[in-house]
Amino acid sequence: HTHINMASYGAVVQRPSATSANHPSQTQPDESKQLPNFEKNQPFSFQVTCPVSIPTTPESAATRIIKNLGKFGLYYAEFVWIVLFIALIPKRKVSVVYLVAFKEVAVLYLILLRAVANSVLFRWLIAFDTRLIVLPLLAIGTCVALILTNAGIHLVITLAATLPIILAHAVLWIAEDSSFNDETNQESVPFVHTV
Repeated sequence: HTHINMASYGAVVQRPSATSANHPSQTQPDESKQLPNFEKNQPFSFQVTCPVSIPTTPESAATRIIKNLGKFGLYYAEFVWIVLFIALIPKRKVSVVYLVAFKEVAVLYLILLRAVANSVLFRWLIAFDTRLIVLPLLAIGTCVALILTNAGIHLVITLAATLPIILAHAVLWIAEDSSFNDETNQESVPFVHTV
C-alpha cells in the first residue's frame, strides 16, 4: 500500500520498500534545487516612498486639495454614497430608492460622456464641460429628495462623518503626476530597509 509524506515544499508519494527505508534522501525533494541560491552576506535592500505627508505651506495644501479633488473626486463621492446607503438601509427604504436612482442617472451620464467624448457633433453642440453643471445638479437633487423623504438627518450626519476623512486624505496625499515632482521630492520620506 502507499502512504503520502508531506515535505516542506509539496507532497511526495512514497512506496514502502527496503530501499526507501535505507535511503530516505532519494524520496525527499532536494531543497537546494528548489530554493534560489542567495549569498548569505549579500545585503538585500528596497525603497518604499510614502505618498502621505503634511504640506509645508498653505499654498501647497490648497494646491494639493484641488488636485486630489480632481483626481479622486468620484472616489470621494462613492465613499460618501456607500456610508449614506448603509445609514439609510435600516429605516429609510424610500430614501434608498431615490439615492440609488440618482446614482444610476449620474453613472449613465458619465458613461454617455465617455462614449461620445470624441464625437465632432458633441463638441460642436457643447463647447464646455457639462460635468461641472450636471453632477452638482444631481447632488443637489439627491439632497432635496433625501430631505423630502425625512432622511435629512442621515445626510447631515453622514457628511459630518465623511467630509473630515475626505479633507484629510486630500490634504495629506501627494499626487504622483509631473506637476508635483518637486513637492514629492521635498516632502515624501523614503523608507529604506536593509537586511
